[in-house]
Amino acid sequence: MTEEDSGKIARVVVADDQTVVREGIVMLLGLLPGIEVVGAAGDGEEAVKLVAELAPDVVLMDLRMPRCDGVEATRRIRAEHPGTQVVVLTTYADDESLFPALRAGARGYLTKDAGGDEIVRAVRSVLSGDAGLSPSVQRRLLERLSEPERVAAPVAPDGLTTRETEVLVLIAEGLTNQEIARRLHVSTATVKTHINNLFTKTGLKDRAQAVRYAYAQGLVRPPSQ
Repeated sequence: MTEEDSGKIARVVVADDQTVVREGIVMLLGLLPGIEVVGAAGDGEEAVKLVAELAPDVVLMDLRMPRCDGVEATRRIRAEHPGTQVVVLTTYADDESLFPALRAGARGYLTKDAGGDEIVRAVRSVLSGDAGLSPSVQRRLLERLSEPERVAAPVAPDGLTTRETEVLVLIAEGLTNQEIARRLHVSTATVKTHINNLFTKTGLKDRAQAVRYAYAQGLVRPPSQ
């Protein structure tokens, strides 16, 4: 970051559907050096409109919001207003929140336990072209990069999503729901939802049928003799 950039006031829009949280973030930002809050939105749709009207430097974006969630709002903002950067500020740091947000164009990702100094650093980082990631998010990205690379599996039929296919493969490998949740860094409830969806799409009745299906589709290979 240049000396000129470091002295610039960053114009920020806050997007969060919870009024108390949104107002608290706005109040906190008002106390931080080098940041001016120019607008606050109660959902992603409103955030996109405010960006069009105000052309802020950065949007602090929650993810779970009505009408238009944070991922879709981020995608639209980055496509329609590339001069505005997005820093996610959310309660969630699981893979199903983190990676879609980054793929949508977010340059920063913080959890809501971040302090004022961390928010300022993230805002300054994205404005200078760097990533503004919390330490926990950086660790998760490094873990993901260091995980053994899987052999690309054939595309599953019956309209299974990538994540549903991944869950199916882990079932075939003998993992329990709890083990799958830990492997994918999601909740057990999320795993159960994926299993219910893939059972519905494929017409499978139980895990034994799921294992046979996975082998039949070439998603997993029998152990070498």
